[in-house]
Amino acid sequence: MLAALSTAEAIPWQRITIYHLDEYVGLDPAHPASFRRFLHERFIDRLPMKPMAFHELDGLAADPQAECKRLAAVVPTEPFDVAMIGIGENAHLAFNDPPADFDTERPYLVVALDERCRQQQVGEGWFSSLAAVPTHAISMSVQRILATRTIVCSVPDRRKAEAVQAAVEGPVTPAVPASILQHHDSCHLMLDREAASLLRQPAAVAARR
Repeated sequence: MLAALSTAEAIPWQRITIYHLDEYVGLDPAHPASFRRFLHERFIDRLPMKPMAFHELDGLAADPQAECKRLAAVVPTEPFDVAMIGIGENAHLAFNDPPADFDTERPYLVVALDERCRQQQVGEGWFSSLAAVPTHAISMSVQRILATRTIVCSVPDRRKAEAVQAAVEGPVTPAVPASILQHHDSCHLMLDREAASLLRQPAAVAARR
């Protein structure tokens, strides 16, 4: 999706402001696992023109709570137009691990990462061991993500299937953060066959075959 967007010359990027969802606390932006690095290499730096602004999170900020307040000062009071998100193996949204805070209206939070979330990063090859994965991150809050007119949630791979099933077919609960998407009026869930493999109800699936 990022590749398609970054080559879409019809989009007036110079009129668009982009907000960063999450970043590890204490991780250098040059590290392969840095989300700032990921977004710059795969999206921001490939756009045909510069966006109006890209408000990125500084994981190396001396005071992560102050960094949350800095970003809160530039987040608009009105809804976002589009949010591009995913679901983690533990059903997290951004880095809102279970049990997620469904109530706070603060735009950004410092969050503790649970072991399953951190193990996912090892499994994906971003870190050599669990001990190397940061224990905390700065994340956009659940309520601020929901305050978006249209959400596009892209979830690939079999290892996300349990989280997808719980989020789509289970109850809405902080123990399954992504389940809150059931309450959004315009959430488009984009799955491959593996990610959708445990759904009991028929689903139209965008396959990677």
